[in-house]
Amino acid sequence: MIQRYVADIEKVIGSHPTILSSTLQKQIGPDGKTIYLKGGISFIDLSILEISVFATTSRNKIIMDKYRFQYMNKENHLVFRYDNAPHHRELSTHPHHKHLPDKVSPSPQPSLADVMNEISAVILNK
Repeated sequence: MIQRYVADIEKVIGSHPTILSSTLQKQIGPDGKTIYLKGGISFIDLSILEISVFATTSRNKIIMDKYRFQYMNKENHLVFRYDNAPHHRELSTHPHHKHLPDKVSPSPQPSLADVMNEISAVILNK
């Protein structure tokens, strides 16, 4: 299951024409049921996505126990960040939420594909 998850991530990264390079590191736990992903993806406009995901398998599903997808422009300023840090209890999607430069809003848990599609839309609409 974890191996398929890794293959899906590699497919998502490999299929986006806006990617310049990737330094994503994958560490699979010794039990084969956990994975830690950490690193960055650089895009053609010199923006960067920092990724940090800790996921486990449970009942034949991948569960992202902890995640952070932080997207920054070429000046290293926040464009958006999705995470599930357990703050912002006032949001309907707690603990999942999205940070923008000037606010925090409710958000369902995104997949890496969702985040990559949002970034592609940002880059291609400049």
